[in-house]
Amino acid sequence: MSIPCNDLKRGFLLHQAEYEQKALEVLRSGWYVLGNEVVKFEEEFSRILGCKYCIGVDNGLNAIFLGIKALGIGEGDEVIVQANTYIATLLGVSMNGALPVLVEPNEFFNFDTNKIEEKITAKTKAILVTHLYGQASKMDDVIALCKKYNLFLIEDCAQSHLAEYNGVQTGTFGDLGFFSFYPTKNLGGFGDGGAVVTNDPVLEQRLRILRNYGSEKKYHNEVLGYNSRLDEMQAGLLRVKLTHLVELTLERAEIAKRYLTRIKNDLVLLPGIEENATHVWHLFVVRVNNRDQFKKYMEENDIKTDIHYPIPPHLSKAYNYLGFKEGDFPITEKYAKTVVSIPMFNGMTDDEIETVIKVINAYRE
Repeated sequence: MSIPCNDLKRGFLLHQAEYEQKALEVLRSGWYVLGNEVVKFEEEFSRILGCKYCIGVDNGLNAIFLGIKALGIGEGDEVIVQANTYIATLLGVSMNGALPVLVEPNEFFNFDTNKIEEKITAKTKAILVTHLYGQASKMDDVIALCKKYNLFLIEDCAQSHLAEYNGVQTGTFGDLGFFSFYPTKNLGGFGDGGAVVTNDPVLEQRLRILRNYGSEKKYHNEVLGYNSRLDEMQAGLLRVKLTHLVELTLERAEIAKRYLTRIKNDLVLLPGIEENATHVWHLFVVRVNNRDQFKKYMEENDIKTDIHYPIPPHLSKAYNYLGFKEGDFPITEKYAKTVVSIPMFNGMTDDEIETVIKVINAYRE
């Protein structure tokens, strides 16, 4: 038995008839961009999150990019970002001409909130929180800092659909929340897709204009905008998956529970859960000191693993201009060398879960 790290087809097969019916509805409608499916998805997703507005866009990166632009953040400004996040979080900042200022993570792979304040300067305009791997971040400290220094609070929720901190959904704490619907996400489509959520009607209007060539009315272009629209097919298919998102999230939680309670190997450090937070297990990330050996061992036992992420943004060639070197963010770099994602996906069988547990428990250096 070969066990993948993720299997997108399984997710499709779980509700195949519903997806295929919706795809045909969209094809037969004759309307494929910014139509009823997008409107309905925006309404339904914002309702689930408990916020007023959702603006569908073409991908998660552009959700961040357009959101930061809508806030008026640009050249000469700084945005505080988690150092161990995926590079797209930083790209959304730098594409606007602003400078990403990096902060080390805590033991839950999210912001070490005790290290944020020392990075705030007169140029700081926002704190961009990433709820990494599906784990909601500790938000009360961040909220307090944003109020103290009059900063925008924005959230990268690409991996945290339905995750909560103190009973509040990620993406709804501050000014803007950014979501990705890339196929691997917990709420994943069948292509690229994304959204920005907000409770601010002014920001909502700006974002709707920015995503559609800078126009609110056809051919009346008010600002320099972009072509960044969620298409009807993706919106329709996401609406189907949205009706099952709670059950899909519970399924992942059950897999994680079995891993957490039954994987017992001192060589494999299991993830923790932040107090007052929930985890929706977009990824199940362990840490292993001798990662190459562990990955080889898992491969020999027909179990696929992955690394999220092997190169931290500050050490990527793309961000050479920031002037960082190895050793500047030791916690981030340690995680990059030791994290391993083990199989976690909807549709995993009992035999697959049990095999993963058994094989990991038998691992020896």
